[in-house]
Amino acid sequence: MASHHILLLLLTSVLLLETSASPSPCAFPAIFNFGDSNSDTGGLSAAFGPAPPPHGETFFGAPAGRYCDGRLIVDFIAQGLGLPFLSAYLDSVATNFSHGANFATAGSTIRRQNTTLFQTGYSPFSLDVQSWQFAQFKSRSQIAYKKGDFRDELPPENYFSKALYTFDVGQNDLTSGYVSNMTTDEVKATIPDILDKFTVVIKGVYGLGGRFFWIHNTGPFGCLPYVLDRFPIRAPEVDRVDKHGFEHPLVACCGHGGKYNYNIHWGCGSKTIVNGTEVLVGKACQHPLKRICWDGVHYTEAANKWVYDQIVEGALSDPPIPLRMACQRQNQ
Repeated sequence: MASHHILLLLLTSVLLLETSASPSPCAFPAIFNFGDSNSDTGGLSAAFGPAPPPHGETFFGAPAGRYCDGRLIVDFIAQGLGLPFLSAYLDSVATNFSHGANFATAGSTIRRQNTTLFQTGYSPFSLDVQSWQFAQFKSRSQIAYKKGDFRDELPPENYFSKALYTFDVGQNDLTSGYVSNMTTDEVKATIPDILDKFTVVIKGVYGLGGRFFWIHNTGPFGCLPYVLDRFPIRAPEVDRVDKHGFEHPLVACCGHGGKYNYNIHWGCGSKTIVNGTEVLVGKACQHPLKRICWDGVHYTEAANKWVYDQIVEGALSDPPIPLRMACQRQNQ
């Protein structure tokens, strides 16, 4: 997708690799994920209320804590590795952390925004907070595990050094600059500080035993309806989406009104009262499997699956290593 200079790539998709004597596929026993709404499997919903219908309709048949019609990239990664979907760390109901945990929450940033969720929509659970939660989770879970408590719901100690650590965060740091009326050059000037804070977290997780890392690039947010609707930029040209079975690439599947089916005041799942009756305004399109953008901000399950299909074989990674070989050191 072209972005006509609005796109800023924050993080290169990389795999940080450890030495292994065997070239066989990795057997990751767990995933620990950090990020924002692109990989949130229920964190923000647990803290501030659930994402409403029709979120979740394509795969789960009901809202499932995800800002999507179905599965996220991290869900496909878990399934591809033969692991269950990740429970959100903040969720207290029907959770199981035996094969990892998800610390991501929608609206999260790498740098603290020093505002409330209700003022700006940015989560109080910034990446440094998520890393503290991980440190506490590791410590407390092992105290309980060693006592013999909840062993069916918690990971054993050796899982922490063998797990895959995934990060999908940074997009909100960049868009927050545009929301604050910063120029593109001013936004670019914040990137070194963003990366410095990201590096601190990576080193912290490494210090706690993490060895295998998959770091997701920021998405092409210059192509998203919520950016095109809010800022006076020319819509980018999006090529070859029909080749992959998609249509209307710049239009939200679930939303209401406007050129891009997006209205900041009437989001996906929004309702209003008409003649005393509650009416759904933010409706889903008829064929979400043919769409890229779900709600103007996030991608559909179909788009997430397409990205995953490239990741699993290493086509979008640098170096281009299949996901299951991420524990192997490569000669560069």
